[in-house]
Amino acid sequence: MEAVRGPIRAVGRVALAAMFISGGADALLEPGPRTAKAEELGVPLDPELAVQANGAAMLAAGAALALGIRPRLAAAVLAGSLVPTTLAGHPYWKLEDPAARRQQRIHFFKNVGLFGGALLVLSERPRPRRRRPPRRRTASG
Repeated sequence: MEAVRGPIRAVGRVALAAMFISGGADALLEPGPRTAKAEELGVPLDPELAVQANGAAMLAAGAALALGIRPRLAAAVLAGSLVPTTLAGHPYWKLEDPAARRQQRIHFFKNVGLFGGALLVLSERPRPRRRRPPRRRTASG
């Protein structure tokens, strides 16, 4: 069964990481309107720097998750980065316009789903490493 689970986990990690890689790169390279939202949230740093740092964290951790490099640590970083991103970016409860409210609610719960995916990766047990038998020395070498 593990022969099937390994590839499924790998594809799942790549699929989960795709949104973080894309969104992180956007925030890092073009913080734009996100800075005003970070300021509204009361971020204690320079809002543009905060948005770019969050984007860099998402990009790096998303790439690590996709590549299977310390996936649990990457998932923890991604889950943590989603909290301010979601609160600042999608406060649907503050909107009066029904269409805008509905759209932001969709994005809010999309992020809740991404958060849940990151928690699932974080909760995985580390796979035991296989021990390799010691190399035998031959008479010729």
